Amino acid sequence: MSEQVSRGWVEQLSTGLAVVDRDLRVEWINPALAELLGLGLRHAQGQSLRGLLQDAGVAEQARRSQAEQRSVQCRGLLLPGIAGGQRVDVALQPLEAGGLLVEVHTLAEVPSTVSPLSATLRGFAHEVKNPLAGLRGAAQLLQRRLEDPDMQALAGMVINEADRLAALANRLLHHDGAPRLAPVNLHQLMERVGELIGAEPKPPRLRHDYDPSLPDVEGDADRLQQVLLNLARNAIEAGAKTLTLRSRAEHGVRLGERMFRSALRLDVMDDGPGVPAALRDNLFEPLVSGRVDGTGLGLALSREIAHEHGGELRYVSRPGETVFSLYLPLPPRMGLAVTGRAHG
Repeated sequence: MSEQVSRGWVEQLSTGLAVVDRDLRVEWINPALAELLGLGLRHAQGQSLRGLLQDAGVAEQARRSQAEQRSVQCRGLLLPGIAGGQRVDVALQPLEAGGLLVEVHTLAEVPSTVSPLSATLRGFAHEVKNPLAGLRGAAQLLQRRLEDPDMQALAGMVINEADRLAALANRLLHHDGAPRLAPVNLHQLMERVGELIGAEPKPPRLRHDYDPSLPDVEGDADRLQQVLLNLARNAIEAGAKTLTLRSRAEHGVRLGERMFRSALRLDVMDDGPGVPAALRDNLFEPLVSGRVDGTGLGLALSREIAHEHGGELRYVSRPGETVFSLYLPLPPRMGLAVTGRAHG
């Protein structure tokens, strides 16, 4: 075993650990990782890292860690050789002898109703934060030392872009953890969204069209508000002059793989130019935006929040009328009689 890792207490850790040599072959593995992989300690000796974890991507990242002599995180990997396909985080740390210390952390299973936006994107966001901080610091130093105003302006552009990318990374990293569920009055939520939109510098004309018979739902009020706020702000930025917040109930709605007797539908309707045809097939994908200054994360995160609640985010669009609809399922015990009552 490599001298950087002593036996004793290390072998008692519940975290899966291994040491691989410069050729990425296993020199040592602790009992926790051997048990996780369903291997005997002796059988694991001498295996390649790729064969051990059955993932070519980890081997590629291991080579990068060796070449750059820095730790590398592989987040949210689905490794078929572990517990029938459990997701794990793998950390790779260079050792003095040229090998690597490998840490394998198992993750809680993601419910099938959740569409994980970010296993890759959040890993990327984590990786770029430190280089961005270094880039920004270097640009600030240059800006202070340069005398040419044009060169100072260029350094300022670098600082601004680093800040923009850092903010994007933070949005990805901070959207984490399970939703905090509690009873939510959807109409109070929509009223709050209307108040926030009304406080915008150039607010649109707001209309409210609610079905007052709708019950409360179990949800995370902050996250659901963020979905509606994202949709409303997108409409304003697309040029909408009138915005309508509408609530309805529907019967016999399929959400994902399940059919529900009743579901609630929250609409954000606008009179803008509509979704560009070039974006319609991949509108909810990360980093897809119709604006030059857009991050392409708002709709992707909104769809993930809808999935977290067992619902869906859908839209229909034509010039002059675009409707984004957040569907939320109602459990059978909360079935309702739709009255169709609404008010403007």
